[in-house]
Amino acid sequence: MFTLLQTASAGGSGSLLMSMAPIAIIFLIFYFLMIRPQNKKQKETEKMIAALKKGDKIVTIGGIHGVVSSTKEQTVIVKVDDNAKMEFSRSAIAQVITEAKDKTEKIEKKSKSDKKTQSEDSIPAKEEKE
Repeated sequence: MFTLLQTASAGGSGSLLMSMAPIAIIFLIFYFLMIRPQNKKQKETEKMIAALKKGDKIVTIGGIHGVVSSTKEQTVIVKVDDNAKMEFSRSAIAQVITEAKDKTEKIEKKSKSDKKTQSEDSIPAKEEKE
């Protein structure tokens, strides 16, 4: 009878381990697909906010575009127009716009407009009947 109890308890711990394996696999999938990328993005955002300096072109989380005119410990003063300056919390900065992005966007817009004009030119005009 003693040997019967030992084998039953050994079999129970094995099935417990097997039932925990899918939960562990699901946790690993969540970690690599959701938690890790989110932490990575948060660290990049913190670096971007810490590196803000005067003259950077920024976009806030509300969609306001402007240029940093000065920085403080917790806030940033943004020049949005010639005479308009606004003070934002550093956490309200969504992105810093680099010149390379600006040039790429301008080139893409220009190429799209060129394609439209080329397609309009390639369509033959309807001839009127006499």
